[in-house]
Amino acid sequence: MKIGLFGGTFNPVHLGHLRAAEEIREQLGLGKIIFIPAHLPPHKKDAVIAARHRFEMARIAAADNPFFEVSDSELQREGNSYSFDTIQHFSRVYGPSAELFFIIGLDAFREIHTWKRYPELFSSCNFVVMSRPGRYAPEPEKNAPPDFSSLFSFNPDGPWYEHPSGRRIYFCRIRLLDISSTGVRQALHNGKSVKYLVPDAVAGYIYEHKLY
Repeated sequence: MKIGLFGGTFNPVHLGHLRAAEEIREQLGLGKIIFIPAHLPPHKKDAVIAARHRFEMARIAAADNPFFEVSDSELQREGNSYSFDTIQHFSRVYGPSAELFFIIGLDAFREIHTWKRYPELFSSCNFVVMSRPGRYAPEPEKNAPPDFSSLFSFNPDGPWYEHPSGRRIYFCRIRLLDISSTGVRQALHNGKSVKYLVPDAVAGYIYEHKLY
């Protein structure tokens, strides 16, 4: 089985997250995508609301898609939520017969050399790099960590970039909706509607619990 791992703060989850996951699932033929809300994201400087609320909103948002799941694996761990630990967790859960695809944005990919156990990440699973509208990188080497070109070779038959371990990096151009969690929070703070930015059920949860 080919499984996508989509981590993030999801503060809150919005329609852009859902559409991106659906397009990546179709492009790469993934059997399912698992949304993984972070407990304590080490690279996020902005305050995030309680993890239980972010998890519940993600669960509500994914409920009507049979190819989506939501995991509380990072919520169950103490301390910061590190992607390396998450990948290892799902490798143990699904075993060697599963092919894992870790989904991240282009901005996060540029900083991946600062992540925990960075040298080991690319040999642990495949990576899928997506970009926001207008941010697609036609030359990934110019938008990648400093040592990218020495770690990967381009396979034009894919196309993808291949690590010596056999793992791959896919750069996916998708029709991302120009929606951000920051923008949703700002709209809520200003008393504006978030209809068509987040699923209706997520908006209902936000209003019910007086979030943001």
